Amino acid sequence: MRCLMLLCLVLVHLHASAAPAGAIVLWPGAPPGGAAPGPQRDSAKGSLTQVEQPYLIVHRPAQPNGLAILLVSGGGYAHIEAGKESAPAASWLQAQGITAFELVYRLPQEGGGVAAPFQDGQRAMRVIRAHAAEWGIDPARIGMLGFSAGAHLAGMTAVQPDAALYAPVDAMDVLSARPDFAVLLYPVLTMQRPYDTTHAKKQLLGAHPTQAARDALSVELQVDARTPPVFLAQALDDPISPPENSVLMAAALRRAGVPVELHQFQSGGHGWGLGKPGSEPAAWPQLLLAWLQSRGWMVQAPG
Repeated sequence: MRCLMLLCLVLVHLHASAAPAGAIVLWPGAPPGGAAPGPQRDSAKGSLTQVEQPYLIVHRPAQPNGLAILLVSGGGYAHIEAGKESAPAASWLQAQGITAFELVYRLPQEGGGVAAPFQDGQRAMRVIRAHAAEWGIDPARIGMLGFSAGAHLAGMTAVQPDAALYAPVDAMDVLSARPDFAVLLYPVLTMQRPYDTTHAKKQLLGAHPTQAARDALSVELQVDARTPPVFLAQALDDPISPPENSVLMAAALRRAGVPVELHQFQSGGHGWGLGKPGSEPAAWPQLLLAWLQSRGWMVQAPG
């Protein structure tokens, strides 16, 4: 009986360390730079840590309309708030005919280093493009949507898609990592004073970073004319990420001639996910759909 119990414990441990059934593992071998030792830890509310092998969770609609969105949850680069951010958003997008992908990425202080989440962001975009025909996706209509620190990861991927963050591992790495648009919700984007009070900044840069390090990871400073169109939404009473994050980003995009739509809610705080019914932020999904349609990405509306 004791041996059977030990075997069950081993099997539980092995199951906990693996990507869920049906997930798409990003790297053919060990991720570049390393990863957490595992097993992956999932809280009761869907918060993830100890990611030893990053992966995508695919949400395919019955009738895909060709549009795909890669979802990146926040959590200050200390954990991944999939349960309240990417998971419900993926279900909503799927209902609109959009193929949604949840990105479970490595965290910088868990073995992969500061580059790890950005490597995973680039690789995820390339994996999706490589399988576009198989999954009914238009390779020119793949966007990224990030929440909080996940918006920082999405933003960095959007502004520096060609950065050589890792050595190519297979033929997929010749494909572009540039999203065709970026959706940044209650985003952490700048690492500049006095807006550098976020947990994301502490996880990425520590307590006393150099100015060069701050600049390199401030999304708004990397914007150029090749940056894809951006949809921004944030509450003015956000207590975690100063609303200047969105304002600075919008200004940088306008200077570069990049289309941007900025929505500022009077109230709503931080971490609203899809938005509490009746709250101001609950409007963002419909605002996003209207923006996608106006830009020509929602070519075929769901039936």
